[in-house]
Amino acid sequence: MPDLDKDRIRQFAEAFRVPPGTRVRLPRDFDSGDTLGLRKANATGLLQQGIGLLSEYQMRLAAQDTQGLLIIIQAIDAAGKDGTIRHVMSGVNPQGVRVSSFKVPSAEEMDHDFMWRYQRALPGRGMIGIFNRSYYEELLVVRVHPSILEGQKLPSSKKDKGIWTRRFRQVNDFEAYLVDQGFTIVKLFLNLSKEEQRKRFLARIDEPEKNWKFSASDVKERAFWDDYQAAFADVLSRSSTAVAPWYVIPADHKWFARLAAAGVIANALIEMDPSFPEVDGAAREALLAARSDLVAEQPGPAPSSSGGKGKKGKGKKGKGKKGR
Repeated sequence: MPDLDKDRIRQFAEAFRVPPGTRVRLPRDFDSGDTLGLRKANATGLLQQGIGLLSEYQMRLAAQDTQGLLIIIQAIDAAGKDGTIRHVMSGVNPQGVRVSSFKVPSAEEMDHDFMWRYQRALPGRGMIGIFNRSYYEELLVVRVHPSILEGQKLPSSKKDKGIWTRRFRQVNDFEAYLVDQGFTIVKLFLNLSKEEQRKRFLARIDEPEKNWKFSASDVKERAFWDDYQAAFADVLSRSSTAVAPWYVIPADHKWFARLAAAGVIANALIEMDPSFPEVDGAAREALLAARSDLVAEQPGPAPSSSGGKGKKGKGKKGKGKKGR
């Protein structure tokens, strides 16, 4: 996001978009360490400007109350999902944003279709919703660990090899439906390298204040790295559509990942172009009448503490001096 010119922001965001129909191969097709030639020293100021832009457009979005924005963030462990959300959305009104994180499905959620719990968390009009992981977990974790699918309460006839093709179709149709209803979808894949993940895991172990972030299961899941890369590549290839494309955010440098995410989200809001509603003639007249009433309530000038008598007394005192 070299500056806040709308055309430059659009070009910046376009650098991360996965064109529909593209066959993605990870990690070959995307450099997780790329910074597009930008330096960290310049990133802080740019990010703050971007956050300010997001704040302005969020106010417009809430006031207009006809559109909504859904931001989906997917990534491998330690890619920086939480930090990206915390930094990029730091300047917006918390009342206008809802962050939903999805863990292992509950018993109640298992009794419904796989999209049910995500549909319940969708943002309303005028709102920004953020999914920290999403229904794409059904096309990632479940594919990497087929035993999860076996535990789902699906009829056995629906667990055949065609299930993934059907789920991609269902997800794409669902997103197209949301867009048709006035909701924009921004999908961010934070692309982290295996080596950078190793370093971040070590930091979580070696630095006491980060111990709470680490789980032994994280290292066990790392053993499936290649499987996850293949699953992510398939998701990017088969669900980056014209109405809801994926954006691959280089995540090896946290400062750049946050800047890139802010740029993509800002570009989406610019394209949505929400505006403050204009009042009609009758409402305008009511506003002017209310203004007149408020102006009329303005207190008059405060009286002088000494008043006219003080001035008169001063004059007499002067004459007394002259007579002497």
